[in-house]
Amino acid sequence: MSSAPQLASGQRSQVFIGGPAQAQPTVLFETDELQIEAPNWSLDGKTLYVNGNGLLWALDVSTPESGLRHIPYDGLPELNNDHVLDPDGEHIFLSGNDGHIYRAALSGGAVERVSPDDGMWHFLHGVSPDGKRLAYVELKDFSNPGRLAVLPLTGGPVSRPDTGTGHIDGPEWSPDGEWIYFNTEGFTSAPGHAQLARIHDTSGEVERLVTSETVDWFPHLSADNQSAAYISFPPGTLGHPPNLDVEVIVVSSRDWTTPLQRYRLFGGQGTINVNSWSPDSTRFAFVAYPIAHDGE
Repeated sequence: MSSAPQLASGQRSQVFIGGPAQAQPTVLFETDELQIEAPNWSLDGKTLYVNGNGLLWALDVSTPESGLRHIPYDGLPELNNDHVLDPDGEHIFLSGNDGHIYRAALSGGAVERVSPDDGMWHFLHGVSPDGKRLAYVELKDFSNPGRLAVLPLTGGPVSRPDTGTGHIDGPEWSPDGEWIYFNTEGFTSAPGHAQLARIHDTSGEVERLVTSETVDWFPHLSADNQSAAYISFPPGTLGHPPNLDVEVIVVSSRDWTTPLQRYRLFGGQGTINVNSWSPDSTRFAFVAYPIAHDGE
């Protein structure tokens, strides 16, 4: 039996499209048959890639009514929602529920494990713009905080930049490769109080992006480096759980303190775990999980 997230009775997955100039997001696709998560937008702008029921699926942006198309892989373990496109536009990196990261063609077929057999869990979030390194969260076990790890795909040891003592998640490079953006619990002693930050890829300088009362996760920059989106959980939230009233917030990358758009929805885990910006940087995708009440 799959351990992947499942929809509750009366619940559905809704893929929304929003952007810096879009006050109200629009529904691209919805289903009550599958809990789909974490859209990636293809580099040609034609397809969204999502996970659901431990598998990878493709959704045509121009004809979403055609539904989800399963992408079959050989020997790939059940997937979670940490998957990121290879900059070559033809491959994808996938995190399996066995704790390893795999590289595969977007067309399906054989897969290659790329994470080391080091006894750690590896949760992928970022690929460097040149496609030569992966940024992931490294965990010995789930009682310890996650750490930033950077894996050179061409060989060599894993590096572990110092982001402080707090749990981190969501590390991904800026499009220019200068910074790695992430969320961290290291700025406060309040349990679970994640805030947004970035670390310089060469100097190791850490910079806090926002100071807020909310619990903020998964900063994602647009391809032109001008806009960003992230998810905001209610104060006191521990981790990034599902099924909460949350906000997806859009900002200018030059001013993270002033929201351009705020999208309120019922979601959380799965809504925007990975970068989902369109290649032209005008819009991005995210997922809500509304539950119908009796009589609706």
